Amino acid sequence: MSNTMRRNCWSLLNLALISCLLPLQALADDPAVSYEPADEIFRNFRLDAHVPGLVYGVVADGKLVHIQTYGIQDLETQAPITPDSLFRIASMTKAFTALTVLKLRDDELLRLDAYAEDYVPELRNWRYPTDDSPRIRVRDLLNHVGGLVTDDPWGDRQQPLQEEAFTAFLNNSEPFDRAPQTAFEYSNLGFALLGRAITNVSGRPFAETITTTLLTPLGMTSSGFEANDAPREQRAMGYRWENDAWLPEPTLAHGAFGAMGGLQTSANDYARWVAFLLSAWPARDGADNGPVKRATVRELATGSNFPLLWYRSGPEGSKDCPEAWNYGMGMGVRQDCSFGTVLSHGGGYPGYGSYVILLPDRGIGLFAFANRTYTPASIPLWDAAVVLEEAGLLGSERTVPASAKLVTAYETAAAIYTAGDVNVAGDLLAVNILLDHDADIRAQELAELKSEVGDCETTSPMTATGALSAEFTWVCEHGRLEGSLLLAPTKATQIQQLLLEVITP
Repeated sequence: MSNTMRRNCWSLLNLALISCLLPLQALADDPAVSYEPADEIFRNFRLDAHVPGLVYGVVADGKLVHIQTYGIQDLETQAPITPDSLFRIASMTKAFTALTVLKLRDDELLRLDAYAEDYVPELRNWRYPTDDSPRIRVRDLLNHVGGLVTDDPWGDRQQPLQEEAFTAFLNNSEPFDRAPQTAFEYSNLGFALLGRAITNVSGRPFAETITTTLLTPLGMTSSGFEANDAPREQRAMGYRWENDAWLPEPTLAHGAFGAMGGLQTSANDYARWVAFLLSAWPARDGADNGPVKRATVRELATGSNFPLLWYRSGPEGSKDCPEAWNYGMGMGVRQDCSFGTVLSHGGGYPGYGSYVILLPDRGIGLFAFANRTYTPASIPLWDAAVVLEEAGLLGSERTVPASAKLVTAYETAAAIYTAGDVNVAGDLLAVNILLDHDADIRAQELAELKSEVGDCETTSPMTATGALSAEFTWVCEHGRLEGSLLLAPTKATQIQQLLLEVITP
């Protein structure tokens, strides 16, 4: 298969419906499937990185198919980490905030292209960095292109800021590093502003709105923004590694910056979230009964076109695999040389570190939580993804059932090759076919192919890459042909392109 055809495969779709409803506990691992290489990566990482405890899970086709816990959640009680241990997931909260904003847009309570100051009035008095600066839109905050200065780790320590103090801050701040809409620059303040917008638009505190919009409908019953309200025996307490010892991190109270990073959740709860997000792919017919529409969930992957060159974290994510990376809405989006389209996000926080990887074209998600300050959980999670991919445990891109138009076109392509004449297609040829090259030239090209490989078995299955495009391979007498079909955007079935090429070693 050509490189172009391989790239096209990343977008293969499937009409299968994936359930987002999970059992409360992880399914028992299939004894025939071994996750041991990935388990060992996390075992070693916990020791090498001085992490008190961690958990990682794999979600596939709507189910938590593997989960593994390591270490302890509380140094005082020595209680072990369990799938129900609660972790602060820091900036992985941003996807929950972003999707709540999108749901409010669906409900016609706000507009993404409206000025943010329409929903957060304090912004009307901000002094922009240049005379020609555009005013910040809601969309700019979602995509981190509002021109606000990068604020890690300052933003983490603003978590407990109360709403009145946040209002005072907004009335007396100079947050701009550049003009809006000129570059990507990660901003926790930007997502705190989205939290304020949610509060003002919904008429309820943002934490309550996020909870009723997403957490409750998804059955994430132990998750929430008030960390101290959860029973201590269920919480993974946060620690930092300092002077060769673990020291407790104070629990940051819920406050105005919680929309950027304040959510607390467990592996069992978060697996429900991962399954729900993945269930939005592929686009398809049928019931759309989630708390947010599938098309809206897929918008998390849409960015503002400020791509960066990126590399995977960890030894297995070496610079042999450069990636195009962009920030969507609460999720980073990359094109990976092994995994295709990937949505991912990390969370770093006093006492915690976390990471999630979503493979939407496969229906697979992986995540990890740890209870040490700024644990680089992306390193073992990417390494685990690589070894699981090598073991064949991360599936493959879903395939699309061929449309009736493609079936007809494929049969016509076979007839063209057998006859050595495009004219046998009759009305199924789009207008450009004979204008691009006349029938005699195309007959000559077909004759040359047939002289090289002979007659072919033209009934082998094709692979639909969309409703109007497909790829296929024909086994012939003296070799193989790889081909592709592209139909015209007409109501009637018409072939606008048929490419055939001899496969060479």
